[in-house]
Amino acid sequence: MNSMLTHLRAIFGVLAISLSAVFVRLSGSAPSTSAFFRTAYALPVLYLGWLAMRGRDHRTRRRRWMAVFAGTILGLDLAMWHRAIEDIGTGPATVLGNTQVVLVGVVAWLVLGERPSRSVLWLLPVVLAGVALVGGVGSAQAYGVAPARGAAWGLGTGVAYAGFLLTMRFANAGRTPAIGPLADATLGAAIATLLVGLLDPRFDLRPVWPMHGWLVALALGSQVIGWLLITHALPRLPILETSVLLLLQPIATLMWGRWLFDEQLASGQMIGVILVLAGVSSVSVIGVTRRRERA
Repeated sequence: MNSMLTHLRAIFGVLAISLSAVFVRLSGSAPSTSAFFRTAYALPVLYLGWLAMRGRDHRTRRRRWMAVFAGTILGLDLAMWHRAIEDIGTGPATVLGNTQVVLVGVVAWLVLGERPSRSVLWLLPVVLAGVALVGGVGSAQAYGVAPARGAAWGLGTGVAYAGFLLTMRFANAGRTPAIGPLADATLGAAIATLLVGLLDPRFDLRPVWPMHGWLVALALGSQVIGWLLITHALPRLPILETSVLLLLQPIATLMWGRWLFDEQLASGQMIGVILVLAGVSSVSVIGVTRRRERA
């Protein structure tokens, strides 16, 4: 029974975050505006939840500040991802954001000196070729207002998210309720997205309806409920199941984009999507297999 509930939490969490790009596009707001308000609206809810279980949060002040710093990297990730949604659509932008599975190994190599596995080195060119195809290389009918620029933003999203994950690994060492680190990281993301927004002439702080109704749905549905379900459920599942479940997010978002916004990708872009997803899933599965062999 507990295992079934854990799987259901994970599935609902993944489906919730798969709607993130949909809410961003439905809001019709500038990318900098939606990136800021998804964190600003989530902050009070997260910190109220954290106060209710503050006694179980044993992190040091240094680790809490590290989580805030990790959140600033997440803020850059969100700012770039929301630009990618505007330029290339909900589905492709989400697929490209998931390149972090491969790029986290490269970032760890460059920053921490941790040599990536051979699977990352072999599959990185495949993933990058997929990114280029999603960006419209070789296709005159590519979907998106600026597919090449959108692909660049999407790849930047993957790099930033990889940096966020590596930083949070140090900030959240040990067992603590997920809501604490998530609240601190969201605070850092709110600060970063506000600073980015102040540099954008389209940034708008006015609470306009129905724009902000969609942004509240984005903040509460994806940033709060979705991520709390995921951070609770995924550590309790086998790593292979975790990898497969997380791949449901870009696939689901591709379907939402097709059904809701008629996002019809060119054939070359679809091949690129397949290459990216194949590379990401292969790195996840091969990495799991090697860890099990060593164990």
